[in-house]
Amino acid sequence: MPATISPKTFEFLNKLTVNNNREWFNENKNLYTESQENVIFFLEALLNEMSEFDEELRKIDAKKALFRIYRDTRFSKDKIPYKTNFGASLGMGKGSQKGGYYLHLEPGKSFLAGGIYMPESSVLKEVRKEISLYGNDFLKIINNKDFKKYFPELDQDDKLKKVPQGFEKEDPMAEYLKLKSFIVVYNVKDEEILDNNAAKNLTKIFKLMKPFNDFLNAPFL
Repeated sequence: MPATISPKTFEFLNKLTVNNNREWFNENKNLYTESQENVIFFLEALLNEMSEFDEELRKIDAKKALFRIYRDTRFSKDKIPYKTNFGASLGMGKGSQKGGYYLHLEPGKSFLAGGIYMPESSVLKEVRKEISLYGNDFLKIINNKDFKKYFPELDQDDKLKKVPQGFEKEDPMAEYLKLKSFIVVYNVKDEEILDNNAAKNLTKIFKLMKPFNDFLNAPFL
């Protein structure tokens, strides 16, 4: 039987959205535990599929890849205690400064992502240098027909208004040099997540991100 995301997992997240408080969560801890185990089981299958095109993913522990469901509310005005999604770092996020992959599971809001999210300044500078020096190679990757079909453009959040210091204003890659993250995102429908072949189908999309991640990681090899 294929490893799949159970509809019960999405049912739990829907219930949590409506009852986002500690009392309800503690009374329904079994629903959380079942959902968490289901997601880990699915991640193991997904990582197994993805490692066929990216050997590095064999090193990832599915359980450790999963983000905690408990929100850090110390510095937030929003004191809701729990996230209403399951997020997993497949080499992206959780302190990683390398290009990797991310899976977000949330009813009606699931997505796949790839790239480097908000890297520290030294890493960001090296990636920008790579893009400036090898702009044609970068454009070839992001303008690839199959890549473009799923990822029409890079994420533009927190983009600078001016070309960063150390780079020419007239640089042909100026618009990309203004980015602070190098991320692509693909929104996934619930039925795609709940499909029996989800691990294989999502892997095909993640595989399209591999050349993009390889380019971002090139300065650090």
